[in-house]
Amino acid sequence: MARVGGIVVCMLIVAMDAVAGILGIEAEIAQNKVKHLRLWIFECRDPSQDAFKLGLAAAALLAFAHIISNLLGGCMCICNQDDFQKASPNRQLSIVCLIFSWIILAVGFSTLVIGTLSNHKSRASCGFSHHHFLSIGGILCFVHALFCVAYYVSATAALNEEKHGGHA
Repeated sequence: MARVGGIVVCMLIVAMDAVAGILGIEAEIAQNKVKHLRLWIFECRDPSQDAFKLGLAAAALLAFAHIISNLLGGCMCICNQDDFQKASPNRQLSIVCLIFSWIILAVGFSTLVIGTLSNHKSRASCGFSHHHFLSIGGILCFVHALFCVAYYVSATAALNEEKHGGHA
């Protein structure tokens, strides 16, 4: 029964991150459909309401997927390098995946928010062109799914090891 629950959690995390990634890429496409004037490295463009909505939904789904994977994966506390070296391979893998998932969340969420805010309806702008924030954020959502699932699987395996005295 626990195995089925784990598969459902993994599928939920992957589904949310995949939808977030698709929405981020679709937001980039919607942003590119808006009229803009480009001269060398400067660009003037109108905001896209569709890109704003899609980017906002992508950022929310990315954050929600991260929250679910961290809450259901449990807490893996290692205070120093000695604890890390003495920990089981599953526990070490879970810590590494947790750290990478937080880094990817920070970068992916930031790029999605920057891309989304540039499409707020009151922000018709001219300035340096900064493209692809939404699509980069969308791609990072897919990478986030990999690390969150790896974290969840390795964390639950480490907890099972500890519960059963080293035999998962």
